[in-house]
Amino acid sequence: MKRLRDLLTPSYGQKIFLLASVPLLLAAVAISVLVASQARQLAESEIRALEKKLLEAKKAELRNYVTQARNAFYFIYGPAAPDDERSKERVLQILAAMIYGEEGFFFVYDYDGNNLVSPRQTEFINRNWAGLADSEGTPIVDAFIRIARGGAGWHEHLWPKPSTGQEARMVTYVLGLQDWQWAVGTGVFIDDVLTQVAASRAEVEARVQRTFYYIIGITLTALLLVFVSGMVVNIRERRLADAKLKKLTQRVFDAQEEERGRVARELHDGISQILVGVRYALDNARRRLDRGDPDSAQVSLDKGIGYLGSAISEVRRISRDLRPGVLDDLGLGPAVKALAEDFQERTGIETGFTTVVFRNRLDQDAKIALYRIAQEALTNAERHSGASRVTIDLRGHKNGATLRIADNGRGLPAQPGRSGPGLGLRNMQERIEQLDGTLRILSSRGAQGGTTIEATLPLSHLLPPEEAASPKMEAQA
Repeated sequence: MKRLRDLLTPSYGQKIFLLASVPLLLAAVAISVLVASQARQLAESEIRALEKKLLEAKKAELRNYVTQARNAFYFIYGPAAPDDERSKERVLQILAAMIYGEEGFFFVYDYDGNNLVSPRQTEFINRNWAGLADSEGTPIVDAFIRIARGGAGWHEHLWPKPSTGQEARMVTYVLGLQDWQWAVGTGVFIDDVLTQVAASRAEVEARVQRTFYYIIGITLTALLLVFVSGMVVNIRERRLADAKLKKLTQRVFDAQEEERGRVARELHDGISQILVGVRYALDNARRRLDRGDPDSAQVSLDKGIGYLGSAISEVRRISRDLRPGVLDDLGLGPAVKALAEDFQERTGIETGFTTVVFRNRLDQDAKIALYRIAQEALTNAERHSGASRVTIDLRGHKNGATLRIADNGRGLPAQPGRSGPGLGLRNMQERIEQLDGTLRILSSRGAQGGTTIEATLPLSHLLPPEEAASPKMEAQA
């Protein structure tokens, strides 16, 4: 089940590949369908035009044959009477002799449906074919008679080819001799036209398929290029990410070592020396008690108790720097205020703190991030700025929350030999970026110099106020 879930859950690289390839595939399919449709429509119109042109050529040929035949017997038919059997026989002989090509011939039917002339299919002669229809049900002889009664016209139907006996499509031109009530005509098979049209359609379909294959080939090539470029970018990004991760890990180790060194120095320089003083005071008191001088021993004990009080205060200060309890108990505002007061008392730098009561409360991650940024900014001001005044402003607004720390120090120095900000500023930047916030650092040197650090968190890190908030909770950030 886990393996199936892993297969169905694409990785980041797979998502990027799908994001690039799926639109490409959809576009290729749409283009293929559109090209095939347009090509078929254009080819079909051209094929129909070709078919019409070829049929017109066949019809023109038939009309010429009929005209030549009429000219051959018109000098007989013109002056003959309706019952002139001699003239009729001469005309029938002329038409029976007029065969052309491999399949061409003339036929004659009277208006009753009797066949009078059929030189290539003599079995039709002297038989009545009224009601004859082809395999598709299309009337033949009755249609000839109807067209002849109307004067002349065209008829398309199936007819057995004299050479093979198989039905093929034929176009027939029929002319009516009204005095004798004859339907005279000839036809031409158009299976060659149909074959040519079918070949043209097959060629068009093959051309469409080739175009489709070309599009598939281009699409696959593009997908391959996307995959290869994605792999190259992925490998490059992984290398960059690994390098950044190594740098970040090294910075974390450096920060840990720096914090450990700071705590060690404070323990050694502060608590350790105080405890040494306590031990010395206690040893001095014990020696004076052994000599029977309780008054002097009392003085030494009082010094030792004072030293212990200082050690307790120092332990509390170090603990507060590592994790202030007021941040969890009262919120960000009181914690930053206490940090500012302690900073002023410890360094002698005038420190002002202003805030606006939050209508929303910051979540835990946001409080910790802003507190650490304030702590780091005050540390930088103490160590590097040479400032005589620091101001801290903390407030919430319609877009989120903003912490602004400004000093009147010498500003950040130009560092051409360094590629980026110091470790403290990088830590601030990384903390705020993890919460989708922004960090602005403004600094200038000279008489009007100073440094301003402004951290802004989005509204998503402000929790809605409780319906029954106590005054204590309203003061929290």
